Amino acid sequence: MDPVRNPYTPGAGLRPPELAGREDELRRFSVVLERAARGRPERGTVLTGPRGAGKTALLNAFRSLAVQRMWGTGGFEARPGRSLRAPLAAALHGALRELAPRHRAPDRVEYVLGVLKSFARTGTAPGERRHPGIDAVSVRGRADSGDIGTDLAELFADAASIATDLGTGIALFIDEMQELGAEDLSALCTACHDLAQSGGPLLVVGAGLPQLPAALSAGRGYSERLFRYTGVDGLGRSEAHLALTAPAEPEGVAFRAEALDALYRLSGGHPYLLQAYAKAAWDAAEQSPIGAEDVTAGAAEAEEELDAGFFGGRYRSAAPAERTVLHAMAGLGDGPVRTEELAAAAALRPAALAEARASLAEKGLIHEAGPDSLAFSVPAFARFLRRTA
Repeated sequence: MDPVRNPYTPGAGLRPPELAGREDELRRFSVVLERAARGRPERGTVLTGPRGAGKTALLNAFRSLAVQRMWGTGGFEARPGRSLRAPLAAALHGALRELAPRHRAPDRVEYVLGVLKSFARTGTAPGERRHPGIDAVSVRGRADSGDIGTDLAELFADAASIATDLGTGIALFIDEMQELGAEDLSALCTACHDLAQSGGPLLVVGAGLPQLPAALSAGRGYSERLFRYTGVDGLGRSEAHLALTAPAEPEGVAFRAEALDALYRLSGGHPYLLQAYAKAAWDAAEQSPIGAEDVTAGAAEAEEELDAGFFGGRYRSAAPAERTVLHAMAGLGDGPVRTEELAAAAALRPAALAEARASLAEKGLIHEAGPDSLAFSVPAFARFLRRTA
């Protein structure tokens, strides 16, 4: 088997060669784009799910749909401790630049760019870049109060008006949205709520870990009515089989049924793991069709790479008490664990356990799966912990 022709692409945010099982999400988002462009009020979209579930790939597919419909688009990845102003201003600047050449009133676009420049430079810390290369004169008294919620609402309203003039929209894509601070999440909710009253065609589309809806709700109680929440998780068996076979067919390669089943068991249908194990099975196979023995041979190499990077990097970020909690969870099984069972298994003082749980959640390793249960935010993490204990 030629490794150069290997079609599988494990990687952060890389679109798989076959985006299987996401047809409904793509269809719904297409409807949202059409409705918003026609002045029908629409909610933004928030994708939530564990690591490696394909949220970023789907977010990028959404952006491609918006670009195809001549929307202005911009995006960024949220980072811990970083203010929303600068990255959002840069993203919105990109979206407005895409729309500007088609607008018949350059002075209107110039005004909104001036508002954006004032927004970007307000509250900027010493040494930070004061504006993302915006070639316009700042507009004073608009989106520059220093209150991020008020400023963002005014900025969104002005930017949406440019899209309205063109009969199109603006979509802002925020990955790792759970990393935004509480104040910024609250401001986003406030701005989206105000914009919904006017029906302006500006959508915020986010992706984050399972705790994101709770973080948004903590910022604004009405957040569940501002966004359409879509869970992104592992693929079903038939969808996973399609994700494996469709890229191989153009290369003249097939899989035996037992190989497909073995890959599904190893990956649990999670897109990132599916790509990783499939790539290794291809490289291990001498010829088509790929069999179960090839999957077994490749699995060791795939897991060595996963253990060093995908799993190992996250494990190394955990402090000793946090590792105790992780191993206790893994010892209780792969699925959600009850908090009282975890407390007994971890054998930590209540205060130490609470502190470790909070830190692990902040690092994106675990999340609340229910009122009294916790789950790993990284697929197959329990198996990794048991394998390397």
